Amino acid sequence: MIYLNEEDLLKIGIDWTSTINIIEDAVRCLEKKDFAQPIKPYLRYRDLKNRIIAMPAFLGGNVNASGIKWIASFPDNIYKGIPRAHSVVILNDIDTGKPVVIINTALLSIIRTASVSGLMIKHYDRIRNLKDIKIGIIGCGPIGLHHLKVCDKLLGNRISKIYLYDIRPIIDTENIGYVDKDKIVIANSWQEAYDGADIFITCTASKEPFVDLPPREGSLLLNVSLRDYKINILNYVRQSIIVDNWEEVCREKTDIEMMHIQKQLLKDETKSIVDVVCNNCMKEYERDQTIMFNPMGMGVFDIAMGSYYYYKALEEGIGINLD
Repeated sequence: MIYLNEEDLLKIGIDWTSTINIIEDAVRCLEKKDFAQPIKPYLRYRDLKNRIIAMPAFLGGNVNASGIKWIASFPDNIYKGIPRAHSVVILNDIDTGKPVVIINTALLSIIRTASVSGLMIKHYDRIRNLKDIKIGIIGCGPIGLHHLKVCDKLLGNRISKIYLYDIRPIIDTENIGYVDKDKIVIANSWQEAYDGADIFITCTASKEPFVDLPPREGSLLLNVSLRDYKINILNYVRQSIIVDNWEEVCREKTDIEMMHIQKQLLKDETKSIVDVVCNNCMKEYERDQTIMFNPMGMGVFDIAMGSYYYYKALEEGIGINLD
């Protein structure tokens, strides 16, 4: 068994083309029913805004791996100078159950999350042929800034401006990386980032929904943090909602669950990430329809990404052998 940490993953590097393809291949396994993924339990105690989530899964296909992600989210950590999320992924040999790798870093989960969003942008771009794009990102912690990087990778010089907003003044454009800093605007409000955005991405830890304005017609809303939109958003997206998995996302007080409870939104009214990849469902939407993607996060994607970095580490001789 080998042990990998954040430094090890950074040595291997982030190739967004490869990580997005990993997610796309995993979705094709979902379409073929070549996976197992029980509904993930949430562990809460004392301060109930904190949670630790278990995400066991098996994924077949070229990945052919099983394991579990154990991820803790403690929002007040940011006031203690430590990351909000801590995550460990363990992969097991599918024939013997023997653990083969421990990946101890939330970076793996961040890469998975941004790669799922990247997959949606890739398919959205195919049908919309995007040009002169305005991107808005609210919540500029590690997840938000990695979404910035994946947008830059996929859309490059077609991006006109990227508006970043965070309630904390911590956005350091000098350390973002390879993104063209001349395109970055530090917004003074979420409304400034949202207004007219062709792609709008929420990566906050908001306790209450607050986005209450009409979206740009034909835009893509990547509702990564799942609890930012007031219920009136349904007036603009009811016919064009996409989820990763309805049973996972329609719970835990997500925007989708609130739409279900308050406005009777049903599973049959939504599309899934499988419909996007395997059935080209985005092509069915009119050009002026706003598309809203709501990803709760799927264990199969973490297993796929963990397996990718495991084999990269073996190839490059990276990590600590614990045998």
